[in-house]
Amino acid sequence: MTEQKKIPASDDAWDKGALGRDEDYAKIAGDIDDEAIDNSLDLVPMSIRLQRSLIESFKLIAKHNGIGYQPLMRQVLTRFAECEMRQMANDLLEQQRTGAPFEQGSDELRRA
Repeated sequence: MTEQKKIPASDDAWDKGALGRDEDYAKIAGDIDDEAIDNSLDLVPMSIRLQRSLIESFKLIAKHNGIGYQPLMRQVLTRFAECEMRQMANDLLEQQRTGAPFEQGSDELRRA
C-alpha cells in the first residue's frame, strides 16, 4: 500500500490544482437540475448580444485566470454594479452633507 501525501487545504492549494483535480477522486455528476442550481445560486438566465471580439477577449482573460468566461462576466458585472451603487450612495451623502441639489446622473458630484 502506498502512502498518500497529505496536502493541507488552502485557497492556494485549490487555485494551483493540488486539490480537486485528480481524476481518481472525481466522478461524473448524475442528471443536473439546472433549475435547482439557478435557484440555489439566485441566477436568472438571460440573453444579450455582444461584439464577438469582446467575447473572445473575455474567453482569453478567463482562460488565463483558470475560470469560464461566463463566471468571469458575472464577476465583472457584479464588481461594476457594487462600485456604482457605492458611488450613488456617496453622491447622496455628499448632497445631504452640502445641501446642494442632487441631479440624477449629474457630473458635479461624481468623481472624475
